[in-house]
Amino acid sequence: MKKYIILVIALLFSALCLNVFAQTKQYPFEVLKTGKGKQAIIFIPGFASSGEVWKETKVNFEKDFTCYTLTMAGFAGVKPQENATFKNWENEIANYIKDNKIVKPIVIGHSMGGGLALAIAADYPDLISKIVVVDALPCLAALMDPSFKSKENNDCAPMVTQMTTMTDTQFLDMQKKMIPRLLQDTTKTEMLLDWSVKSDRKTFAEMYCDFSNTDLRDKIATIKCPSLILLESYFINLKPAIDEQYKNLKTGKFQYANKGLHFIMYDDKEWYLEQLSNFIKS
Repeated sequence: MKKYIILVIALLFSALCLNVFAQTKQYPFEVLKTGKGKQAIIFIPGFASSGEVWKETKVNFEKDFTCYTLTMAGFAGVKPQENATFKNWENEIANYIKDNKIVKPIVIGHSMGGGLALAIAADYPDLISKIVVVDALPCLAALMDPSFKSKENNDCAPMVTQMTTMTDTQFLDMQKKMIPRLLQDTTKTEMLLDWSVKSDRKTFAEMYCDFSNTDLRDKIATIKCPSLILLESYFINLKPAIDEQYKNLKTGKFQYANKGLHFIMYDDKEWYLEQLSNFIKS
């Protein structure tokens, strides 16, 4: 009897530990859950962006879908975490889907978030039902150097030092020069600038360096789910190079925006929402 009681206590203690672990597990992102529906959509923002970048997109889907909107750790004021790498973020988003028993979600990502959507669909081909990639390429560096190869043990320390030793004014000036290259809708400029300056500099540098060294061109051959690739208008001029990058993606449907820059959801909003709605609801 005494042995039986000890066994029961041990089992209860184990169950308690597992429950506490489940409640306290930290992922490298914050999640905002909205909407209602059996089908889920996971929104992944791009580099240094808040999940708020999807605000105007989500209102079109929250009636029929449960939406999980991420903001990555270290970006747009979210507390940073150690081990900020592209691969870690990819795996932890996949773990979140599995841990929360989200069945076959649609994953939508912008910029680096689009890269994460591609990587998740490639490495976890049975986990999700569809992906939408908003203005991202399998290998950004290869657009300038088609022979680019990722470096093993890539040293990001120089970039981290450069970013973290900048004064606030220097960093702000750099971002002020960068954002007009990414966005035509000037009503959103201050918002994007605010997200950037609220981002953790170390995370900013580490992820920029790591994503610049990421090459998914071969990996995307394993993607099985339907994939919608929405690209900014300028990229139509580089179509042969982009087709070459995406040649291993057999499930892709490609559409080029009519106007605007990198933030397609703002610069060509009506076209973007039409493409998204047709693909998601089909």
